[in-house]
Amino acid sequence: MDDDVSLLTAWKAGDRRAGTRLFERYYPALARYFRNKLSVGAEDLIQQTFTGCVEGLERVRSSATFRSYVFGVAHHVLCAHLRRRAREPVDLETVSIQDLAPGPSSIHARQEEQRLLLEALRRIPVTHQAVLELHYWEQLSSEEMADVLGIPAPTARGRLMRARELLRESLAALTDSPEHLRSTVTRLEHWAAQLRARLDGG
Repeated sequence: MDDDVSLLTAWKAGDRRAGTRLFERYYPALARYFRNKLSVGAEDLIQQTFTGCVEGLERVRSSATFRSYVFGVAHHVLCAHLRRRAREPVDLETVSIQDLAPGPSSIHARQEEQRLLLEALRRIPVTHQAVLELHYWEQLSSEEMADVLGIPAPTARGRLMRARELLRESLAALTDSPEHLRSTVTRLEHWAAQLRARLDGG
């Protein structure tokens, strides 16, 4: 009983060991998802995500991977949290984490390119930030990202292209160094991988 859906079914039926295994399996990925968007409170949102996974088990479609289901719940939890925090209607396709919660990331970058990438991500709209992090840090496919966001796969691919454009614009606005800008943009996958290792404590 190692597959995700079987573990979740067993957890919902009262098997706490199955729940523990799922928690351990997905905790690092969920921590990565929340950490560059929240300075505090990530642990609570991770717990809310797992609770939501159990409560919504019947909504898991056979065509969707459990991984995209988990991130879909996490994205819903994050959006609800940000809207409550704003205390007014906000469009997360146009506002950024920097707009909603100004301040530095809770992640400490080791190199200038890492710092630029973290800061640039926080300055683009929340939904576009999520798309880039799911793509570069979690290697989700367009179809999986579509499941996460509840949109068609072609729309998810278009959103990823737009997110890359917004990230380049954000990076350009943050540095006066052509060298750092060129290094960050042309080696985006490299720096994203470095940040993932940093998030994992590597």
